Amino acid sequence: MPRTRDRREALVARRWIERGYRRNTVWSNLRWVRRLRPYLVRRRTKEETQLTMRGVTRAARAYARDRRVEVRWAVKGARIALHAWAEGLRQIGVPVPSWHALRAPDPAIDPLLDEYRAYRKHRRGVADSSLEVESGFVRQLLVFLRRRRRALPALTLSDIDDVVAGLGRGMARKTVAGACSAIRSFLRFLHASGRVPVDLSSSVMAPRVDAAECPPRALPWKDVRRILAAIDRHTVPGRRDFAILLLMATYGLGAGEVCHLQLADIDWSASTLRVVRRKTGVETLLPLLPPVARAVAAYVRYGRPRTGGVREVFLRLLAPAGALTSSAIWQVLQKWARAAGVSAPFLGSHALRHSHACRQIDLGVPPKVLSDILGHADPNSVSVYTRVAMRRLRSIALPVPRVPR
Repeated sequence: MPRTRDRREALVARRWIERGYRRNTVWSNLRWVRRLRPYLVRRRTKEETQLTMRGVTRAARAYARDRRVEVRWAVKGARIALHAWAEGLRQIGVPVPSWHALRAPDPAIDPLLDEYRAYRKHRRGVADSSLEVESGFVRQLLVFLRRRRRALPALTLSDIDDVVAGLGRGMARKTVAGACSAIRSFLRFLHASGRVPVDLSSSVMAPRVDAAECPPRALPWKDVRRILAAIDRHTVPGRRDFAILLLMATYGLGAGEVCHLQLADIDWSASTLRVVRRKTGVETLLPLLPPVARAVAAYVRYGRPRTGGVREVFLRLLAPAGALTSSAIWQVLQKWARAAGVSAPFLGSHALRHSHACRQIDLGVPPKVLSDILGHADPNSVSVYTRVAMRRLRSIALPVPRVPR
């Protein structure tokens, strides 16, 4: 344990070491804490109240100016160290503010949005993740009306058209169509709740998006196998990455589902895997296939950090140990696709999910079974994958009749 000057430093340092920090990292973090402490309390405020990104950045710039060191170096080192210090203080019971500044509550907008989300959730069963996206578009509409000093009862189609036109300048056509759908839902809510006298939802004009113009971006199955074969499973990162990508390719899991998969979701004795679909909340019990079980077990036994309190299966390699994010899984896929020499116009984290679905269609799996495996709320959703399952489509194509001369 590095030498510490006070009890709080000792407690936080112990927590860091328990979570996998190396001793030189602990010592480096504590040095930054001691360097910036005079700058954090210069205004006769408690150190804890300044442990935000903004407060630490301000202190680091002052430190760099006084010591005549590079500002960028000081800010980067200070943010890393004091963010870890703030989290450590929170773990030992010291109240600290949120690292990132929270958006101030808006009394004119937030209560209305809360009521709208409750309406959509209870009346239509919309998932929380979808409600967050809808609320973002609705908030833009409400902010726009406030700038125009337009009350809701005086809302006009011209106002809505101007909002949609503004969105169209910075978003893809499909995204604008989704924004229009959210605005229609909000207008129906306003009319149903008596806030506007006329239902304007049917008059919202959205760009036309053909469902068939952008089929799912799936990889050929041979490319999926090449990516899995390229992973070096003799290393800790390789064991983790192989288990992640094999799960996604075998069961069609999305990145969010892999990130939130917990140790309790795996029943080793019954050979089952419990998956909760992030978007729909549908719970699916899948068979834990032997190759997947071996891959996950190898990672858990010989690669997963030994940390308490973190129940997610797949964790970050660098301390502090914590669950992976969707962007980290995207980087994993990109890394091993490059190693395998696999390139695609678009290689997102859902590529393996789409590849799995198309593979199942090619193998003749009934659409209802595939829909249940993927966790779709609407069984018709799998119809989109038939447009890219070309092998099966070729087998049922009728011969082209010859035209007599």
